[in-house]
Amino acid sequence: MPDTDLKRHKSKRLAIFNHKGGVGKTTLTVQIAAALASLGKRVLLVDSDPQGNLTSYLIEASVVDDMLDKSETHAGRTLWSALKPVADGTGEIRPISAFELATNNIFLLPGDILLSKFEQDLHQSWGDCFHRRVRGYRGTTALSTLVNVTADRLGIDFVFYDSGPNIGPLNRVILLDCDGFIVPAACDSFSIRALKTLGQTLFEWIKDWTTILTLAPDNVYLLPGKPSLIGYLPQRFRVYAGRVAVDYSRFLPRIEKHIGTDVAEVLREIDPKLAPLPHQTRLGLVKDFGRLAAAAQDQGVPIWDVGTPAERQKARSAFTVIAQRIIERTSEK
Repeated sequence: MPDTDLKRHKSKRLAIFNHKGGVGKTTLTVQIAAALASLGKRVLLVDSDPQGNLTSYLIEASVVDDMLDKSETHAGRTLWSALKPVADGTGEIRPISAFELATNNIFLLPGDILLSKFEQDLHQSWGDCFHRRVRGYRGTTALSTLVNVTADRLGIDFVFYDSGPNIGPLNRVILLDCDGFIVPAACDSFSIRALKTLGQTLFEWIKDWTTILTLAPDNVYLLPGKPSLIGYLPQRFRVYAGRVAVDYSRFLPRIEKHIGTDVAEVLREIDPKLAPLPHQTRLGLVKDFGRLAAAAQDQGVPIWDVGTPAERQKARSAFTVIAQRIIERTSEK
């Protein structure tokens, strides 16, 4: 592989991102990916959270254990296997074969707890970029380069990064590689409070990367650095008689307001194209699927593959609407 590959694959790259934990990012990622796949889109899932929850959701435990045991060998198939040469300073990324999942059109680049080593190196890579050192750009763009290679090989339409609940250096390069992001928000005060930090963090990341772009030497691959808000998803609320329960419904206008003021307006200060108008921000509603979500995780399948026929139909319908809106909004980018 050449030292620099400046060609970015045409697939749309997205992340379901909120640095607050416990908002169901991984579960949402699986459901939305499955809905997109059912609409004929080829989807690549990238388990970029060192905890590896997405990998554990989709791949049998014994296979995951074997894979992690071999991740530092030539037989390794995890993200760390691919990124280790860059982290060690011994070479370029080592392309790995993505897992083709039982759900048609979905592929997975598995996570690895050793990604935490790569994340530590990203601190240095980020600083090196400000000093125009090529090694800094190689480290910062290594994950993106791997996605380019994989997406090109598989003819991918959508890439979804599954990220950890933090604002660390790994999530920074992930968001700067994304064309857009989706904010999951639980119907509680903690999620609402986190939105202000989310918007300000993204603002700082984008502004810093804009500075780095002005310093970049010629012939290095660069992240686009302009993730736009695709929308938000209120979730984990309970429904009674077909309506959002009162205890949860009072949070919906507050979430809408703070997405607008704390995220959308902040991004529009950088570029109006980075955030839609307030009335365009909600992608849908995701109720608390409770036991269905737990059963789906146990079986490694989408929520609409478990439960009664009526429950399956409701889940499929909800996520199909969300997937269709994602297709519409990203086609405009």
